[in-house]
Amino acid sequence: MFQKLKRFKILGGRTLKTGISVFLTALICGFFNLPIVFAVITAIVTVEHTAADSIKKAMVRFPASAIGALLATVFYSFLGKGALTFALVAMLTIAVCHKLKLDDGIIVATITATAMIPEFQDHHIVSFFSRLGTTSIGIVLSTLVNFFLLPPNYSPMIYKNINDLYNQSGVLLQRIISSITADSKEKNRGIQKSYRHLTAHLERTYQLSQFQREEWKYHRHTKEEMLAFQFSQKKLRTFQQIAYHLGNLQYVNTKAADFTEAEIDLLEALTENYVKVLQDPTHTISEDQFTRVEKLDQVFWKWKEEHVQRDSKYRHHLPQQTILIYELLCFHDVLEELQNMSHKQQKLVHDCYGQ
Repeated sequence: MFQKLKRFKILGGRTLKTGISVFLTALICGFFNLPIVFAVITAIVTVEHTAADSIKKAMVRFPASAIGALLATVFYSFLGKGALTFALVAMLTIAVCHKLKLDDGIIVATITATAMIPEFQDHHIVSFFSRLGTTSIGIVLSTLVNFFLLPPNYSPMIYKNINDLYNQSGVLLQRIISSITADSKEKNRGIQKSYRHLTAHLERTYQLSQFQREEWKYHRHTKEEMLAFQFSQKKLRTFQQIAYHLGNLQYVNTKAADFTEAEIDLLEALTENYVKVLQDPTHTISEDQFTRVEKLDQVFWKWKEEHVQRDSKYRHHLPQQTILIYELLCFHDVLEELQNMSHKQQKLVHDCYGQ
């Protein structure tokens, strides 16, 4: 049933677990005639991306909530329900939790502390333990639900993101080279913005990988799934090299007039080869690409001999044209590594996740 509900985009796994945590928390608090609102608020903010995070943060949120409830009790006893009480309780709860390195519990503790002020009973000690107890119910139940129910599997999303990254990098490479060889009027700002989006997407994928590692500490996984995951991490590390070269290429200050017509044709043809390799799931390199890379290598040494050693009085400085050619040659080296890696393990990923 839950797996069917997860297929709806509006009801992801974390959303479902939050709803179930809130329902169970409200049900138990209602059965024992305890204040529901504190427990429900805690249950909502306690559901994390992974079971590991829920367990770790639950160990922090309980003492933080106790601190918040204690401060609320103390200030209410002396100052009543005035605005100053709310302000002091909120500030001191945040400050004390931060000082004690309970940062993951600050939100829960502050909400608990400020929300309990208007609801204090005549017996302050009873109110303190009542609020702390209901908050604990929310923390424990949401942690248990997150651990046992609908354990997340981030691997399919990771592999999809990796394929998207390689496809997007091919498009970006095409735009960068076109802005040089075809004197494209596209502004550098647009290319730089696309590059920032690409690197942000890469960081999000690394974060999902970290979530998956944490999740597997508490849930079973097959040997094939682990091998496929390790392969995905290799592809991410390789892509980081690609992103590095794309970052360098976007700042090369050259134009079409800096190259001969034959050199421009070579650059454009080789770029098309690179794009095909990036967007091919198996990342297979054609013989045409190897041939063109050899020609580009000859062009590089020709440029070095004719333009650096003869024309420049600062021989240790490379002109922008040689930097562009050098980056493209390095790009090919990374693609070769990618091809060798993918041919060995791509079938494993496809068998596990259909990617």
